[in-house]
Amino acid sequence: MATTADIKNGVVLELDRQLMQVSYFQHVKPGKGSAFVRTKLRNVRTGAVLEKTFPSGERIFPVDLSHRPMTYSYRDGEFYHFMDLQSFDDVMLTAALIGADQLKYLKEGMECTGLVHDETVILVDLPNFVELEIVETDPGTRGDTATGGTKPARLETGATVQVPLFVERGTVIRVDRREDKYLTRV
Repeated sequence: MATTADIKNGVVLELDRQLMQVSYFQHVKPGKGSAFVRTKLRNVRTGAVLEKTFPSGERIFPVDLSHRPMTYSYRDGEFYHFMDLQSFDDVMLTAALIGADQLKYLKEGMECTGLVHDETVILVDLPNFVELEIVETDPGTRGDTATGGTKPARLETGATVQVPLFVERGTVIRVDRREDKYLTRV
C-alpha cells in the first residue's frame, strides 16, 4: 500500500478494478486549501486517458509488475509482435498499448522490456536511448555551424528529430526517445 507521494510517471495503479499507468503527474499546493496531486492516467488495456485528482496523502494501490526481456519481431496489421526471451512466446500488442510516443522509435530486432502482470505482458518499454539511421535531411550550409543551428532529420522509423547542421544523410545517431532529442553520432 502506498500514498500519493509515491506517484511517478510510468507507475501502474489499480483503480476501479482497472490497470492505469501514470503518464503525467503534478503535485499542487495552492495558497488556500489542502494539497493535491493532479494526474493523467492511461488505461493499460484500452489506451483510454483519464484525468484524476487525488487529495494529498490518499492511499493508492500500485500494481506489482515484473520485467522480462523481449525483442520486437514484426508488425502484422494492427498488431505488433514481440518475442519473450524467457519463454520464447509470441506476444501481440496493439499500438494503443505501446503508445504513440514509443511507436515512432520502434525498429525490428530492438530489445525492449515487457512489463508482466499475472503472467501476461501488459506493456512494453523501449530503451531510453535508441540508435537509428537518418534517411532524409537537408544538406548543411557551409559556415552555419558556428551558430549552433539545427535542422530536421527523418529517421528510419519515421520519427523526426532536430540535429546539428553537420549531420548528414546515412549517419547513425543516438536519440533520447523520451525527449525526442539528438544526443550524438554513433
